[in-house]
Amino acid sequence: MNRPLLIGPFAQLLPMTGLPLKGALKDEQLPIIENGGILVSEGKIRKVGIFDELKSDDVDIHHIEGDHVCLPGFVDSHTHICFDGTRARDYAYRNAGKTYLEIAKAGGGIWDTVTQTRKASQGELVQGIISRSKKHLKNGVTTIEVKSGYGLSVDEELKMLRAIKQANETTNAALVPTCLAAHMKPKDWHQDKDYLDVIINELFPIIKAENLANRVDAFVEESAFSPEEIKPYFQKAKEMGFDITVHADQFTTGGSQVAVDFDAVSADHLEVSTEKEIQLLAKSNTIATALPGASIGLGCAYTPARRILDAGGALSIASDHNPGSAPMGDLLTQASILGTFEKLSNTEVLSGITFRAAAALRLADRGKLEEGAQADFLIFPTDNYQEITYHQGQLKPSAVWKKGNQIKTT
Repeated sequence: MNRPLLIGPFAQLLPMTGLPLKGALKDEQLPIIENGGILVSEGKIRKVGIFDELKSDDVDIHHIEGDHVCLPGFVDSHTHICFDGTRARDYAYRNAGKTYLEIAKAGGGIWDTVTQTRKASQGELVQGIISRSKKHLKNGVTTIEVKSGYGLSVDEELKMLRAIKQANETTNAALVPTCLAAHMKPKDWHQDKDYLDVIINELFPIIKAENLANRVDAFVEESAFSPEEIKPYFQKAKEMGFDITVHADQFTTGGSQVAVDFDAVSADHLEVSTEKEIQLLAKSNTIATALPGASIGLGCAYTPARRILDAGGALSIASDHNPGSAPMGDLLTQASILGTFEKLSNTEVLSGITFRAAAALRLADRGKLEEGAQADFLIFPTDNYQEITYHQGQLKPSAVWKKGNQIKTT
């Protein structure tokens, strides 16, 4: 058995421990260990504390030169990085003033990505996922949720989910798959059977048999599926043992109510949530997930993150990395910008991309630097953690560890 490895010292180590899952957070609450170190063994954290106090004859040492701040590996709890093609034309059209409907009529929108993704082989999708995962890892994201949803048929959704599973066996990042077969109603659906019924009866059993995903998502929106349409779908998914998450309140309200009714793990988007929805989520166990990348990409309002936190809700922040509305895919940049517009403390921003984001994926073994957690962490070349959000994502990690192993990010 290998000897434990002590990594450090760090000018500041932010374990993100002792902070509540829900509600507002002040920077005065943030625990900071100066001259800190992490003791790692077999991919897990054995102990966190002051570097010199963790030294002993029984440990090996990986010495960090210069001043660095250490944080848990970031968690991106909502992405669509399994796709093919580009929607650069959509972006140009939007900025030129065209509406969503006009862009769709011109051949753009989600269906454009569906068409391009269907043409791609499973191997091509795998390579795309790996390439985007490497970019996320370079930016400090060690756990990435990945949705299907650009297949919109049993066979094509299976191709996507199998690609995610295959990529997860290759990439250094941890990928968390989610079935988003209910992304929109397929334009080419001509069967007599209801699309959602086919997904339930034909796709869900295969997902279970091949262990392709434990999560089911749906876009609850006027342009996709109404609350009434999606309720039987979610009910069956829950009965089969899937966790539920919801694309909610992006353009019209109604989705967050469905999320709470089905005890969803998270309700994501929430750009148009009113006080009613904010209070509903705050009083529930459902985590509110802000997706500032979509707000930047679409030029629309941000999730009311400040009001959600002040109401006592739990807030995760994710990138929504996708080819249409959120092509940037830089979690820290987006979270920092959201913090500026919504007046979030550094502690609220960092919590939203670490342990609160992990909770949005029901992962209790990451997002904090504590005994027993996965040894996923990253370091920034600075002696002051405030510099991280101050530079709005342009101060990049100088090193990233996954399960105790330093990852090559170039």
